[in-house]
Amino acid sequence: MRPDLVHLFENARVPRYTSYPTANHFGPLEAATFVAWLRELAPDSRLSLYVHIPWCRHLCWYCGCHTWIDAAGRRAGPFVERLLREIDRVAAELPARMPVVHLHLGGGTPSSVGPAGLCRIVEHLRDHFAFAPDAELAIELDPREVDEALVETLAELGFTRASLGVQTLDPAVQEAIGRIQPAALVERTLHLLRAAGIGRISVDLMYGLPRQTVASIRESARRLADLGPTRFAVFGYAHLPQLKKHQRLVERHPLPGAAERVAQFEAVAEGLGRAGYVAIGLDHFARPDDDMAEAARTGRLRRNFQGYTVDPADALLGFGPSAISDLPQGYAQMAPDLNLWRRRVDAGEPATVRGRALTAPDRAIRAVIERIMCDLAVDLGRIAADTGLPRALLEPDPARFAELERLGIARREGEVIRVPEEMRPLLRVVAACFDRYLAPATARHAAAL
Repeated sequence: MRPDLVHLFENARVPRYTSYPTANHFGPLEAATFVAWLRELAPDSRLSLYVHIPWCRHLCWYCGCHTWIDAAGRRAGPFVERLLREIDRVAAELPARMPVVHLHLGGGTPSSVGPAGLCRIVEHLRDHFAFAPDAELAIELDPREVDEALVETLAELGFTRASLGVQTLDPAVQEAIGRIQPAALVERTLHLLRAAGIGRISVDLMYGLPRQTVASIRESARRLADLGPTRFAVFGYAHLPQLKKHQRLVERHPLPGAAERVAQFEAVAEGLGRAGYVAIGLDHFARPDDDMAEAARTGRLRRNFQGYTVDPADALLGFGPSAISDLPQGYAQMAPDLNLWRRRVDAGEPATVRGRALTAPDRAIRAVIERIMCDLAVDLGRIAADTGLPRALLEPDPARFAELERLGIARREGEVIRVPEEMRPLLRVVAACFDRYLAPATARHAAAL
């Protein structure tokens, strides 16, 4: 990336746009509203299910997720009992035993509930929902917590995809972020998954970590590409110690600046490109035969709270503390506070505490931002026609967009706005031009670079 652009955006903070409006613009949402939204779903709506299992055995200092430490594994049992009751409560409000096309277990470390806990959760969901024969079942895994018994259970339950949180193979960086994870362990995990028939494997890499260099992340990407996962997700470390106090632990070592972060990302992108991976959206890479690459080629790529996805669902239901549901009427988030979530479930009430009803302009701008983030282009005329809204409501902020045009970051071709390939790392900046709620000076978002 041009040095002038790095300098211009190094202090900019913009959302990741896994939703619009973004979660920091959610407000109080009554449980009764969430229940009404569930009852209004069309009985044949295809559902995606997300289950947030917040427990981890170890604290990773870089983590920005809603997690709690359960080193002894004593909290998993009571948590699963409450989670099953939450599933019962939500499913009871649905108009039918609805079809499911996608299930994602995230966290935290979902395997922290153990094989028996995973069986109970998945079987309980199957009791309440009609899983499609080709439904994708995906789970996030910590390679340090994977063994043969777990992998065998996942295969028996029908899991088809696993996402491995690797972040880095550099021992010095691992020490600086509190996550020691030898390369041999990662390789063993991939071998176990493939031997069990779980061949769709995504690997998470991070750049911008303490003690990380262009050389070290290039080497991590090369070694992992040699293992042949189907996808990579390459995330920039978001240092927000004002929200996650434990992140102050990484400050024992200097964090890379904006120019170094960009160089690290570009090194990964170059290396994965040489290894045959195709760039997807902002930060994903996939083998050309992967369904995400196919979706990107055909304009079917989508973006939700789990990032880029090929999930074709009409609605997303979230279970567990902090999980967010994405319904036609709006967003609804379960209590992020674990104790409040427990109290709500124990009282037999939906644990919904925050959310946002969507207006027609919200839905239209969401579609605009999704296409920018997925396709590097958006046809404003087509979205105006699809939504029945005036084109003028979809226009980007004139002054901000004019600046992006001047800098070559975006260009207009009639009713189509495009982002050049070399400006892919600035997709969030382009999307922000359409955001009607963004406060430019906010510090609650991740750095743009």
